[in-house]
Amino acid sequence: MDITKKAKGELEDRLEKIEDFIASKGIGSTYLKKAQKTQRDVNLALVLLGIVTISGLAFWMNSNDK
Repeated sequence: MDITKKAKGELEDRLEKIEDFIASKGIGSTYLKKAQKTQRDVNLALVLLGIVTISGLAFWMNSNDK
């Protein structure tokens, strides 16, 4: 069983390396990089929006109590 798990792990590692190589050097790699950057920026904006919203609600609720 260990041999099959080890072989499967090695094959998955090789496939990931090949996929990373294709993503960095293959067709559409620049588009992929732009899409990843855009997705990162959208995720950061959503996190910041959530933090501001929660902070605003907490401040509003705190000010209503007084």
